[in-house]
Amino acid sequence: MMTAAYTNSPLVSYKNLTSHRHSPRNRAIDRITPHCIVGQWSAKQGVDYFVTVDRDVSSNYVIGKDGEVGLSVEEKDRSWCSSSPENDHRAITIECASDTLAPHAMNDKVFNTLISLCADICKRNGKTKVVWIGDKTKALAYHQKPEEMLFTVHRWFAATACPGDWLYSRMGKLAEEVNKLIVPMSNPEKDEVASWAKEAHRWVVENGISDGTRPSDTVTREEVWTMLHRMKQK
Repeated sequence: MMTAAYTNSPLVSYKNLTSHRHSPRNRAIDRITPHCIVGQWSAKQGVDYFVTVDRDVSSNYVIGKDGEVGLSVEEKDRSWCSSSPENDHRAITIECASDTLAPHAMNDKVFNTLISLCADICKRNGKTKVVWIGDKTKALAYHQKPEEMLFTVHRWFAATACPGDWLYSRMGKLAEEVNKLIVPMSNPEKDEVASWAKEAHRWVVENGISDGTRPSDTVTREEVWTMLHRMKQK
């Protein structure tokens, strides 16, 4: 039985906890499993569904079609989501609004929120890197480092297309974008930030504009272009 002091994401805007869960989880969190909900639902619709449905299903979080986040099962508890108790005891599961038909595409608001939510989950659970390995056998045999979070998918544990080919083909991109937001900060003794710039420093790191480090005393034009491009994307 785990005794860790788990927290929930501050990105949550709607909460309705379901009884469809195992409390508490029996493994430390070291996986994230994103799913497609197969419907353009709001976060409230998804969360309320898990409260009222008569099937043994649930998810820790639901990302709605507008990018809002709902909480159905607290992180301290195991959801019933991936057809694998072993996976769900280790994973934070996230249902994402998607098209009902293959490839179950998700809109930009959903995907961007998924990036932010995964990064938040990693940070709060002490992880500094998320790993995606597209081969099921290699992924499930992978020996993670303590600071690593592993992406898994529902189709590895059941005869299902979940999370849909749209998201499955973007899992590498998802990992890349999440890692941009959770890169460890540089050593403050070696790279001290001036007091007048600390608020700006925190903002660029939290928003994925920069990793906050200073590789040299000279910022190249390419680095400036990259930061401006990231700001435009935000």
